[in-house]
Parts: sequence; structure tokens; C-alpha cells
Amino acid sequence: MITVDRGRYGCVREDDDAGTELITAMRARELGRKSVVVGDRVRLVGDVSGADGALARIVRISERTSVLRRTADDDDTTPEGRLERVVVANADQLVIVSALSDPPPRTGFIDRCLVAAYDAGIEPLLCLTKADLAGPEQVLDYYAELDLRHVLVRPGSDLAEVRDTLAGRISVMVGHSGVGKSTLVNRLVPDALRAVGVVSAIGKGRHTSTSAVALRLPVVGKSRKDPGWIVDTPGIRSFGLAHVSAESLLHGFPDLVEGTLDDQPNCGHTAADADCHLDAWVNAGHADRRRLDSYRRLLASRAGELDWQDQPPDTGLTA
Repeated sequence: MITVDRGRYGCVREDDDAGTELITAMRARELGRKSVVVGDRVRLVGDVSGADGALARIVRISERTSVLRRTADDDDTTPEGRLERVVVANADQLVIVSALSDPPPRTGFIDRCLVAAYDAGIEPLLCLTKADLAGPEQVLDYYAELDLRHVLVRPGSDLAEVRDTLAGRISVMVGHSGVGKSTLVNRLVPDALRAVGVVSAIGKGRHTSTSAVALRLPVVGKSRKDPGWIVDTPGIRSFGLAHVSAESLLHGFPDLVEGTLDDQPNCGHTAADADCHLDAWVNAGHADRRRLDSYRRLLASRAGELDWQDQPPDTGLTA
């Protein structure tokens, strides 16, 4: 398992049940342009003692079982514009952390994460925090047609259900700053010492975590189950999908798929496609209009026709 920090890679042996023996390594030249990312399984040579000052070399990267990507379409610091970035390798669960209030849930962000998860072949889990401030009914109603698992988290609440959904898995946690993700990580892994920020008066979280890190979950009580790993990511402003094909975008909206079966093969499913059957499908009550609007916003954003910061009409939830 790999964590990454400024050209140095922290590696943990797979047979290290506690995940505490950290081996520092650097990427060998023979890897060429192959990147090493959080979650990679690698082969090391050299000093693998883990002692202070010891430095091993990464000479091989094992084939990845999954790759979660996002397009940095909120990054205007590079002349190339939208850059595809690997968030984590070998994860099998994407935990989408969203607050129910302060800041309010952003279904547009959740929809983007769902598309990215389905595209990567990773199972999504919706983790709704600050459940003491608001109920989950509106969010769950929005996703009523999806078989989307969810857990609720309140301050000081028992995390047994959360731990159970993480056990035996490599889970990557994503969420806007301010939604309580780092607080949750600190509760799950008390030794993590992830920074905890505050939410500003206008309801936007400040970025607190600065680098992705893989953390071994501790064994609780007398359980013999593998507690699993979590990969905590920095608070991100958007989850760009320019790397996902227009056809694959639909995978994030399984409640709309049946409505496209009678469409022409070249139908773009946009509002401009006069023969698209999606509007009739929604009007007949088979799917939520907000879901179709979200899907079409993602299509427009992917095509560069809509800025990721553009806000949709008010639907009772924040998109």
C-alpha cells in the first residue's frame, strides 16, 4: 500500500495487519514515466528495514484492479487546462461524504462522484454527516430509484455501522471541505491527526487536508475481521469528468437508462435532441426531473458548454 508525499512514498507490507511499519521509498528510474499513486501495490528493493533514514526503491508496480480518476477542471494553474488525475488505485469502495447541513448537501457533486465510481468499477457509499442538524429525507428521495447504500453520522454517535461498511475493503473518502470528512477520519483512526477546519459564514468549507493518505483502520474490540483501509483525500472543489465518455456518463444515472432504449444510436440525450425519449420518460413519472437536469448539466460541462461553477435552478437541494 502506497502513500505519497513530495516524491517520497510510504509503503506498508501487506502482511502488516496494523499497518504501522512504514518503509520510505523512491521511484526507480527504470519505471520510466510510470506514476506511483496512493493505493498502488509495488515491489521494493534496497533498504526495506523501515529504520530512520532508510530509503528503498520502487522497481515494479503491480497491475491495478481499479483506478479512480478525476479531471481537474477546477484547476486554472496550468496552460493545459483540464488535467486528468488519478485519485487512488486499487480501491473497491468510494465513500462520498456529504453534510446534511452547514454546508447543505450538493447533489451535483454527489452525482459526479457516482459517475466516477461506476466508471472505475468501484462501489459507492453515501455517508451523510451532521445528521443532528437536518434529516436525510430530501437527499434519499433524490436517489430513491438507485440502489445506493448510505450511512448516517452524528457527532458522538456510534460508528459501528460505518466501520462495518469499511471492514475488509479499501475505501477512498471524498467530499467538499467542511462536510466533516476529516472529523470522521479522526474518529475512525484516532492516530490519523488529520486537520479539522471550520465552515465559514457563507457556508463554504475551507480546505484543511492537503494530501491523500492511506490509513489502516484499527481493530475494535475482539473482532477478528479485517478492519480495512481508508484513503483520505483533500477537500476538493469539484470532481471533473472530462475523462469519462458521454456514453459512460449515463452509467451514473441508472434510473434514466431504460428511458434511452428507444433512442437512435447517435442521440446525444441533450435538450436539443428533438427525438430523445428522456423527456417523455420523465414526464411519464418514471424518473425524477432533477436527475435528468443533472445528467444534462454533466453532459454540457463535459463538452465545455457549461462552467463547473454554474448554478442550476433551485430544486430544494444544492447542486
